[in-house]
Parts: sequence; C-alpha cells; structure tokens
Amino acid sequence: MAEYRYDLHIHSCLSPCGDNDMTPSNIAGMAALLGLDIIAITDHNTCKNAASVMAAGEEAGVLVIPGMELCTAEEAHIVCLFETLEGAMGFNSYIYKNMPHIPNKADIFGEQRMLSQSDELVGVEGDLLLVSSFVGVDSVLPLAREYGGIALPAHVDRDSYSVIAALGSLPPEAGFTAFEATRGCDLEALYAQDPELRPLRVLRDSDSHYLETLAESEAHSLQLPERSVKAVLGWLGGW
Repeated sequence: MAEYRYDLHIHSCLSPCGDNDMTPSNIAGMAALLGLDIIAITDHNTCKNAASVMAAGEEAGVLVIPGMELCTAEEAHIVCLFETLEGAMGFNSYIYKNMPHIPNKADIFGEQRMLSQSDELVGVEGDLLLVSSFVGVDSVLPLAREYGGIALPAHVDRDSYSVIAALGSLPPEAGFTAFEATRGCDLEALYAQDPELRPLRVLRDSDSHYLETLAESEAHSLQLPERSVKAVLGWLGGW
C-alpha cells in the first residue's frame, strides 16, 4: 500500500461557472505543482473536456480520472467517476439525452469552452449545463455502474445542491458506499447530525472552479495498492 494525494472534484472551463483559466494544461500543471498524484475532472453534466485533461495529465505525470458532477432531478449534485474514457462518454451521452436543452447565455452564465490538450479552443457547448437532469438520486449509482463507474454525493455538508440539503438525509435505497465533504468540513459534527454517513468512505475535495482554489488548501491522501483508476474506484466502492 502507498499514500497518494488526490483531488477528485475539479471543474474545467467547460463548466459555465468554471474560470477560463481552468484549461487542461493549467489544471494538470497546477496539480503537478501541488504534488497531487490523482485528480478527476468533473464538469457539470458533461465529460467533454475529460479526454484533453487526461492527455495533459499524462504529460504532467498526474493520473486524471474522467468524471462528471451530475445534477439530479432533485437538484442534488453527485460526483460520478469512471474507469475508462469510453465509459465516461457513454454516460455523457445518456445524460445528454436525459436533461433539458436550454440555450446557454454566455454573458450571464459564462462560456462553456471545449479545449484541446494544448488549450486550443475546439468548440463551445451551446446548451446550458447548469440544469437539473431527469435522473433521480436513487438511479445514479446503478446507472454509473452500467458504464464502469462509481457515484457519490457531492459536498454533503453544504446547504445547497447536496443530497442532504435536497432530501433531508442520504436515502439508503440509493446504495451509496462513499460521500464527499468539503475540505473544511468538521466530520464529527457532520456524523452527529447525519449518522447514516459514518459507515461510508469519505473524500475531501476542493470542488475547484478556479486555479487559486485548487491551490488554497491542503490536499488529502488515499491509501491504495497502486496509482490507478481501478484502485480508486475499488476503494470508493468497497471492493
């Protein structure tokens, strides 16, 4: 077993609220500078910048997991991580077919930029990504597993866009084996308030939309048998 520093909730400039400086090479370069071993790219309701960040990460010596921050029908955010890019893009296609298609207003919500590994603009997502999909909380984990992935509730200690904020508690029927808390969360206070979380694995991520927030707080570590996507997903799933 070895210790690997991670941040598994990072947004690129494809997320409408993501800063334009959150490019593939900038994300990978900052992660390497911070000594992170494993990161995940988790844009809102899309995986379309995952391939570019993965390629930039390989060049920088950082393992990048393809993922998505899904907004459910209940307006709860769930981090979905996949073993392969193919699985992530299959999940992406499913979500695209199961979300409302509202034209983005870039002057209000921000540009949704798709970039190459070298940060060249290759396209702009025209549909607003800050929407609730038609997928319910209880369906996310089994759906992610169909595409070779895992799913866990995002930033459960926040009072908005979390499963607990939306539903009052973590529904056992959803089957989650892990959850994410913010880096500043008091876990013991959280467990006292929501004891159903205590048996689950926990991640502490930055949810960065800006390079400065990616760097502003101490990263956490996982004990894994190897630095691989399979090992991370296995730990989260309790395999």
